[in-house]
Amino acid sequence: MTIDNLFTKKQQQVLNQELNNRHWKLMINYGAVRAGKTFVDNFVFLYEVKHAAEIARSKKVKYPMYILAGVSSKSIANNILNEIANTFGLTFKFDKHNSFKIKFPGLPAVKIVQTFTGSISGLGAIRGMTSFGAYINEASLANKEVFEEIRSRCSTPGARVVCDTNPDVPTHWLKTDYIDNPKHSSEIISNHFTMDDNTVLDPEYVAGQKSTTPSGMFYDRKILGLWVAGEGLVYQDFDKSKNLITRAEFDKRTADQTLNYYCGVDWGYEHDTSLVVLADDNQGNTYLVEEHTGNLQQIDHWVSVAKQIQQDYGYNIPFYCDTARVEHIDEFQANHINALYAYKAVLKGIEIVAGKIKQRQFMAVQEGMQQFLNEVYQYVWNDKTGEPVKEHDHVMDAVRYAIATKLWNQNNKQSDNSYNDQTKLLADNGLIDYPDDFW
Repeated sequence: MTIDNLFTKKQQQVLNQELNNRHWKLMINYGAVRAGKTFVDNFVFLYEVKHAAEIARSKKVKYPMYILAGVSSKSIANNILNEIANTFGLTFKFDKHNSFKIKFPGLPAVKIVQTFTGSISGLGAIRGMTSFGAYINEASLANKEVFEEIRSRCSTPGARVVCDTNPDVPTHWLKTDYIDNPKHSSEIISNHFTMDDNTVLDPEYVAGQKSTTPSGMFYDRKILGLWVAGEGLVYQDFDKSKNLITRAEFDKRTADQTLNYYCGVDWGYEHDTSLVVLADDNQGNTYLVEEHTGNLQQIDHWVSVAKQIQQDYGYNIPFYCDTARVEHIDEFQANHINALYAYKAVLKGIEIVAGKIKQRQFMAVQEGMQQFLNEVYQYVWNDKTGEPVKEHDHVMDAVRYAIATKLWNQNNKQSDNSYNDQTKLLADNGLIDYPDDFW
């Protein structure tokens, strides 16, 4: 096997920097998903651990340490340790602190100290230590203070930091303070990956990803690996001629289908409350069947609306609700309405809905609409925050809550009636706060 069989040209570029350039202090590999970043970074990681051991030997340090960082223990295990185990056949023996050692012949064993970058608490694992290097996975998701502390811990001569990431907004600190900072040009090297750089991917897979990824920001980040913010309409692939159907068309399309009905709820009072009913057919299509939107209504009104929906679509129909008004969810539940906490990761939820729109797997039934069309053509990106502008978004949020939560539940094998289990999983993943009375 030759190096061309194992590594793409972009990966070989990274390895050449690793093996032949000893002057850098920080390497940032960023870009598209499935572009081959993590695969080559795991090789770089092992080279860097050996480099750390060589430094330790030259300094006569018997017990060198190296930082392995990621958003969570799960992300480190999935993205790095499992992949290294599969690629190299290595096994790791963890101590009570979740650390382990890697040893190369003739060199001192290097203790790999894991730390988690998703919150400021990650400082605890590394504060006070001296590290001979670091590998940071998913760096754009890291808490900035933790990222900078990791770099400061790598204070031994010759210590280096390697990190990889998918792109974020162009104003993200990792891009502005490091990738684009000319003051660090001699110490920092960066490599930009696109999906097309991963030439070992199945061409049909790549073509499928390009054809189904929503236009605009999602495509630019996921396929092209660019640091961009959203511009213009959030759902720019929405086409009335393809994503809007009549009630008669809906009835005809679903005549032989078994439909799964569910709801999304975005609470308001002076601003609109929106309650939507959606249906999934057996072929992966989602239909927005009904929309109930209005303001200046007490919760009793929305209980009545939900009760009517139960009569029309089934008593156990789930209502995936905005957690901003937990007391309203409690009121629904007190009235025997199957109200559940919604999955609220904004960009991921939008990407799911936008993907359905682009693939023409989302259709709105025009007779059931009130504000949907008005909103979908005014729902725009805030190019500074990277999230949608908080205007014209009530129906948009309700639809997102419904579609994204149902998919999240399916992926995590949750029951629509499993309130406590769902709440715990959402809260554990930082997507909602635990309600005061949960425990």
